[in-house]
Amino acid sequence: MSDTDPEVDERDEPAEGEETARTIKADELFAGKREVWIDLDGVRYRLRITRRGKLILQK
Repeated sequence: MSDTDPEVDERDEPAEGEETARTIKADELFAGKREVWIDLDGVRYRLRITRRGKLILQK
């Protein structure tokens, strides 16, 4: 495998009969902002883009 070949993680592949995960572009999700709030079962999570372009999820 060369450095340019994408690594394949079998856990990312859907199991037989499962649907593939939905992909959302960060530009669409953040809509020009640096952070979004995600509500999961009444718990709010903050997802933000750092100055270096990384994503951080905080409870």
